[in-house]
Amino acid sequence: MSELYAAMDEHELRQEIANLKEKARKAEQLGIVNEFAVYERKALMAAAYLIDPATIVVGEMYRLDGAPGEFFKVDRLKGRFAWGYRLGSDKYEEAIPISMLAPMKVGK
Repeated sequence: MSELYAAMDEHELRQEIANLKEKARKAEQLGIVNEFAVYERKALMAAAYLIDPATIVVGEMYRLDGAPGEFFKVDRLKGRFAWGYRLGSDKYEEAIPISMLAPMKVGK
């Protein structure tokens, strides 16, 4: 990536995400687990720039995308990261890209 995600438009971000997911798929096929994880995380970060942070409500509970049955309570936002706690964890504060947050309500 030669450009910062913040400087990219929506089309460029979607293209970058597709490229990263393709690299992740190839790494997974080759069994290169650490490389797979890096590309997956980069894709999540790029996706965070497609989301308006104003749509994330501090104090709300969200489902974690890609982690069925896991929930995250947002305590604060900083940039494209939500800081808070996973429900049922040992209460360690962590920061996750806002692209990992899914609304509690499924559907409309």
